[in-house]
Amino acid sequence: MSMDTKDPSATRQVEHYVDPAPFNPAVTEEMTPEQERFFQASQWQIMWWKFKRHKIAVWSGVVLILFYMTVPFAEVIAPYKPNSRDSMHLYAPPQPIHFIHDGAFVGPFVYGMTSEIDMETLQWVFKDDTDQVQKIRFFCRGDTYKFWGLFDASFHLFCPAEGGTLFLLGTDRLGRDQFSGLIYGARLSLTVGLIGVTISIVLGLFFGGIAGYFGGFIDSVIQRAIEIIRSLPELPLWMALSAALPITWSPVWIYFGLTIILGLLDWPGLARAVRSKLLSLREEEYAKAAVLMGAKPKRVITRHLLPGFTSHIIASASLSVPSMILGETALSFLNLGLRRPAISWGVLLNEAQNISVVTVYPWLMAPVLPIIIVVLAFNFLGDGLRDAADPYK
Repeated sequence: MSMDTKDPSATRQVEHYVDPAPFNPAVTEEMTPEQERFFQASQWQIMWWKFKRHKIAVWSGVVLILFYMTVPFAEVIAPYKPNSRDSMHLYAPPQPIHFIHDGAFVGPFVYGMTSEIDMETLQWVFKDDTDQVQKIRFFCRGDTYKFWGLFDASFHLFCPAEGGTLFLLGTDRLGRDQFSGLIYGARLSLTVGLIGVTISIVLGLFFGGIAGYFGGFIDSVIQRAIEIIRSLPELPLWMALSAALPITWSPVWIYFGLTIILGLLDWPGLARAVRSKLLSLREEEYAKAAVLMGAKPKRVITRHLLPGFTSHIIASASLSVPSMILGETALSFLNLGLRRPAISWGVLLNEAQNISVVTVYPWLMAPVLPIIIVVLAFNFLGDGLRDAADPYK
């Protein structure tokens, strides 16, 4: 008998089972509740879930929120006005906060300071006077200020004792409180990055959008302009443009001039990223369908192409803010940016240009700490946003 011959009676009949329940392609019996929740979520929900798993980025976002909360309430948080001078406490060292005096808990307080001039070095010498217990007052009345430039107020979160002092980070050569300067300086140093990035995003989306969508001659012209701008050394160009600002301008105009300069020089990187994305997205079926249905280029770019990589734009913007903060700090430190009476972290660091002064009064370098924290927080936040920008990876 041939090996290819099969007995029909030996064939086993297998029963075919059909589930009578209606078919739902989004849910299967093997799908867990977490999988079902994932497949039914929107892109932004998945991005948020992925971002929350990046713990360093989340904590960096919390730190940045706390920093930016000081911006609208700087007058309330700072115990002194930024340019208030105390001629009796020039280069006063930081006053540490104590809670216990002579074995008894008295709450947060600082010891008073006695000062005298060292005739050999001609420097003020400060010593703690443990007989003066100056309790810190909370929710109190102190230096008057114009809140948001609208009305006079004198309410502060905390104040020095009546007739006492409270220099948490010491004072500078004119007796100005460093801590109050840091709080007020955050208002300009933190917002200069946001305004500059806004200008950069608008220019980057505009030029990158038309270059990537139209291509050809327009693309070539924009790319050559980007290459010329990126070939110029950044810091010397900042310095040259900042030095060109009239010295007769008010601090407000100088501030806006700096933000415009930083924004105008930062857009080429974003424009190239937008261009490369549009070159690939314009070949997608939905973009071609919009064109065939008569949509104008402006609508195709803004309604169909740009939303496809909005998350990437947010991530790029968060990574651009630190460079602008550092740019303003560097220009103000070199006395080419903001100047007194305007207060920024770079203006405060201008007091620390002399290395011999810093070795004697190291607390003048206090503005370096918030700059480092904010720059690192933005970089960590940008890394988290960049990882979450593509939620389906």
